[in-house]
Amino acid sequence: MARPIARWGVFLGFGALWWWAVLRLALAPEAGALEAAVVTGGWGLSLLPVHCVPKARAVGAVDPRRWVEAWRAGRAGRGGRSTKASPRHRSDAGSAPW
Repeated sequence: MARPIARWGVFLGFGALWWWAVLRLALAPEAGALEAAVVTGGWGLSLLPVHCVPKARAVGAVDPRRWVEAWRAGRAGRGGRSTKASPRHRSDAGSAPW
């Protein structure tokens, strides 16, 4: 029980420090590099993917070997073309209905 309480205390403390730096940077004319560093660092931490799990344990993850097999099967079955779409008509093909 002590760990979650301590963790929330740390999160709230860092959050309060970040908001102090944001408000000081926005409102105080003498704010400087320290406040800017705290704000930038906090914003940068928010970009980290904190809910990542290893791909092997991820729900719905596809085994990388399946992608390799699909890639090889697709290349071999198309004769070297990169798409299944019809090839473009040449300008002299006369594809207009009139």
